[in-house]
Amino acid sequence: MAYIAESKFVMTEQGPPKANQRLAEYLRVNHAGERAAQTIYKGQLAVLRGHPQAAEIQHMMEQEQEHLDTFDTLLNDYKVRPSLLDPLWGAAGFMLGAATAALGPKAAMACTIAVEEVIGTHYDRQVQDLNNRHEEPELVKTLARFRDEELEHRDIAVEHDGRQAPAYGLMKAIIQTGCKTAIKIAEKI
Repeated sequence: MAYIAESKFVMTEQGPPKANQRLAEYLRVNHAGERAAQTIYKGQLAVLRGHPQAAEIQHMMEQEQEHLDTFDTLLNDYKVRPSLLDPLWGAAGFMLGAATAALGPKAAMACTIAVEEVIGTHYDRQVQDLNNRHEEPELVKTLARFRDEELEHRDIAVEHDGRQAPAYGLMKAIIQTGCKTAIKIAEKI
């Protein structure tokens, strides 16, 4: 299926020792989240290609691909398996992106606002936790940069009238609940 990107995950014998459980969950869930985010934008572009907002969506998708590639590498380096539901996250992301884009560009941007707010908060919690534990300073820098880029995506979506989408509040609540549920599942499975 075109909407599911192939994982670049390959187990190696090099790199740091196996990650502790908390760090493994962080890397696994972040990889799953970036898979979903990248395919959300693919789904939006499948519907909105040629629309004036397509260039912004393309830019955000490219950043999500960079994030995904980084987590592919980190999973390898720390010997952490990806989510067993990785194909599901890709398919669900594509469907969410295409469905919201089918409702119009404002709804696509509302989806981006909802998702990126949750992900920005999610990354911020990880940054704070790792800082408090004085662990993984390079990973903290990466997570902080990704957090800032996710919040930039939210701001782009706000600038493109995402909050003016029909039933914005309801759509945002549903999407954010789905994101938070997916985060809990992807940490473990």
